[in-house]
Parts: sequence; C-alpha cells; structure tokens
Amino acid sequence: MTIHWSAYRRARRRSRQAWAVLSVLILGIVFVVGWFFTAGQFAIAEPRVNGPSEVPVLDPDWMKPVVPVQPVPVGSAARALEQLPVKGRAPKTDYDRSAFGQAWFDADHNGCDTRNDILRRDLTGELFTEGSECKVISGDFHEPYTGSMVSFRRGSESSMAVQIDHVVALADSWQKGAQQLTKQQRQNLANDPLNLIAADGSANQEKGAGDAATWLPGNKAFRCHYVARQISVKAAYRLWVTQPEKDAMKRVLDSCPWQQTIMAK
Repeated sequence: MTIHWSAYRRARRRSRQAWAVLSVLILGIVFVVGWFFTAGQFAIAEPRVNGPSEVPVLDPDWMKPVVPVQPVPVGSAARALEQLPVKGRAPKTDYDRSAFGQAWFDADHNGCDTRNDILRRDLTGELFTEGSECKVISGDFHEPYTGSMVSFRRGSESSMAVQIDHVVALADSWQKGAQQLTKQQRQNLANDPLNLIAADGSANQEKGAGDAATWLPGNKAFRCHYVARQISVKAAYRLWVTQPEKDAMKRVLDSCPWQQTIMAK
C-alpha cells in the first residue's frame, strides 16, 4: 500500500505541475491576443522611428570641410551647450544676406557650388545634367524635418519643393554674434555643410529664421540631432544663445543625454 500511495502522490504532483504550466501558457496567449487586438496591431504597423535620426556632414569622396572659426568641441552636446554664452538678441535692423557673401559659393573648392553639394550628399538615386558631375536635376530622400519621402525635380517652380536649410538661420546668427565675424568667416558659416540640410520647402518656410525656442522639426526622431547640430554650429562660429533658446535645447537633450556634438566626418 505504501508503494501505491507514494506513486499516487507523485502522479498528483505531476498533474498539478502540468496544470500550472498549462494555465501560464493560456494566460500568456490570452494576454498576447488581447494586446494585439487593442494596441498591438498598431504598434506593429507603425514604424518606431519616423524618418532619419541624423544627416551626415560630409561625403569624403568629393567634399572637403569648410574652415570654421574654431573646432567643434568633441563630446556631449549638453556639455557643449553649457559652454555657449547666453545673451539677448542684437538688433536685426541692419541684417542683409549679402553680409554672408555670395550665395552658394564653392567654399570647399571642389568645383561644385554648395547647393548642389548638399543635394548630392542628401539625395539618393540622384541624376545630373548631361556632361556635369555637379548640377543635380533629380533625386529622392527621406526628408528629416517631416520624416516623409520627398522627391526633388529641378525646375523653375518644382525646385522650391526641396530647399537647402541653414540649420542656424543666417538672420538668427546675425543677431547672436555673426556681426562680429569677418566677411570670410560669415561666408564660411553660410556655406558650411555642418550648417546645411536638404529640407522640405514648406517646413523650411515655416521655420524661417526661428531658433529652437520657436521652431523644432515635426519629426521628433530628428530633434536630438537637429539641436546638437545647432549647438555644434554655434560653438564652431562663436555664436551665442538666448535663455529661452537654451531652455528649449536642454528640454530636447534631456530625452537623449547620450547625444554627441556633430562633427565633419
């Protein structure tokens, strides 16, 4: 009887264990099915990152760096922000685009003007006019400010759909230290690939001369890179920030404390 009773207890124990495992499996299946039919199917369908999270500075095969006033500080973007002077805006009354030299000057002396350099850098599948390795006539790209796919087609009206944005707007830089630079330094600032990104025309017009306190890209995945790039440009050209601008930049960088400054590479 003792042997039969022990075998019976072992059988009951195995049965309880099997039922426990089966219950866990059933609960897991119920949870997964419930999650899928509430939020899960949408989480699977939606991409986690909307568009690119960064844009390169140089293509070293055919682009050369532009000489800034001083090197971009290496390391944390948040730390570089703390090193920028904080001041109010200088008057804008005497701002003129010509203070930054010829528009789309070939600042790196690679034989192509800056606008076409940036189009070639940022677009994919780009085509050039016949007999040219500079003048881009078409291409596509994952636009960073909106996160949408955008096509560029050169034309009297269609070209405006893709514009080359100064990450630190020239009018903004004029009010925050650029007046104190030489004309050559301002021309470099206006043509430095670090400060230039191909962008959706409407988004660029909406930004205008705004800083981080008044405008940020709608594509939130790009904001850390965008703010770090503004900080890098301002550090490289000895520009300052206003207190509201600094506060806005800090709020963005709080979500990405690992974000580094942007270097020409």
